[in-house]
Amino acid sequence: MTQISASLVKELRERTGAGMMDCKKALTENNGDIEAAIDWLRAKGLSKAAKKAGRVAAEGLVGIVTKGAAGALVEVNSETDFVARNEQFQKMVAGIATLASEADGDVAKLNAMTFPGSSQTVEAYITDMIATIGENMTLRRTAALSVPKGVVSSYMHNPVADGLGKIGVLVALESDGKADALAAIGRQVAMHVAATKPIALNIEGVPADVLEREKGILAEKNQGKKPEVLEKIFQSSLKSFAKENCLVDQPSIFDTSKTVAQMVKEAEKDAGGAITLKGFAFYVLGEGIDKGEGDDFAAEVAKMSGG
Repeated sequence: MTQISASLVKELRERTGAGMMDCKKALTENNGDIEAAIDWLRAKGLSKAAKKAGRVAAEGLVGIVTKGAAGALVEVNSETDFVARNEQFQKMVAGIATLASEADGDVAKLNAMTFPGSSQTVEAYITDMIATIGENMTLRRTAALSVPKGVVSSYMHNPVADGLGKIGVLVALESDGKADALAAIGRQVAMHVAATKPIALNIEGVPADVLEREKGILAEKNQGKKPEVLEKIFQSSLKSFAKENCLVDQPSIFDTSKTVAQMVKEAEKDAGGAITLKGFAFYVLGEGIDKGEGDDFAAEVAKMSGG
């Protein structure tokens, strides 16, 4: 068998834009002949897929799967909402979501897993879908939650299919209580998260840079005051900051006279045991993606159709 060097794989990748593993396979199949490997990639549709890789993909779907005390989220992006309504795309996202708990939040690990019912990796399966459907697609991110006992509940806002939509939430509750009661309160908390988008479970979980930014804003508002006075102002402001941004301290959307922590505490009676809110995760489709002013496929389609 011809030995395929890393430099040869790199050269083919640079010339075609295809994935590293696809380049290695193309060279192996063609005994290291780079021109034949390029033709092989084109024949497989992989070079075609690579050409689309630079286009912004900010549409798509969030997928969610829960099973007892574990659950996972994925976000798979496409260029247009047309594709998000495509049954093939929806089945692909659902299939990827079923693997996500085992990936434990690691995108690279999830990409390397075998797509359900196929012999391909998730990454290779997505590449084939790019070539088939004709749009860039990416597995952008994944998250997983689990508890040793209790439930991981979920909520999908305006689902387009079972476990698929544009805003997905997971909530982990640790408890010895009854599963059905835990699932019910967990879903309520998940709905609250979708509505309020907290940045942390509690004030201890708020990133240090976020608190420093808040401190800077307060210092700007209180110029001329002594550092010890500023520190007291900052400490007193943390309570209102937590009420706005930390899940356990936020007023419940179901009863604003109670915090989420109080809402969970009151649910212990129905559950028949203590409940600890251990964590949450949520994805809003396309959040944080810089759409820029580059190659916008959606705009191209609209322009062609006279939109």
